Amino acid sequence: MKVAAKPAAAEPPPAPIKGGLSKSELKEFKSLLLARKAVLQGDVKTLEDEACKKGTDAAGDLSTLPMHLADLGTDSHEQDISLGLMENETDELREIQEAFERIKDGSFGLCETCRKKIPKERLKAIPYARLCVSCKKKEEGV
Repeated sequence: MKVAAKPAAAEPPPAPIKGGLSKSELKEFKSLLLARKAVLQGDVKTLEDEACKKGTDAAGDLSTLPMHLADLGTDSHEQDISLGLMENETDELREIQEAFERIKDGSFGLCETCRKKIPKERLKAIPYARLCVSCKKKEEGV
């Protein structure tokens, strides 16, 4: 008597690639990210407040307006610098938020290009790093 072959069991889906970090290490990186986020949020708020005050004081006094064209140029240059800093810090805040998402999905600590582990030393320096040093150098053309 022949025994009917059992249908092949479906293979389970591959496990998600994990960054290989322990819970305590992830907690440490979360703390670093939260600390940097708090600093950046304070900086952005200060820069926004300063940009809004240019040309008037808090009471709306226009006597602080520059009376010379050179002063206008200086004020404009300072405002451009402040806006550039705000943009950079806002971008860094976005990177930090994306790092929290990678922690949540288990991909934190893995290079997004080569999928190798990002060294912990790099993550301690730049906790929102998404690329290993080698891939970052390639991206920057170094």
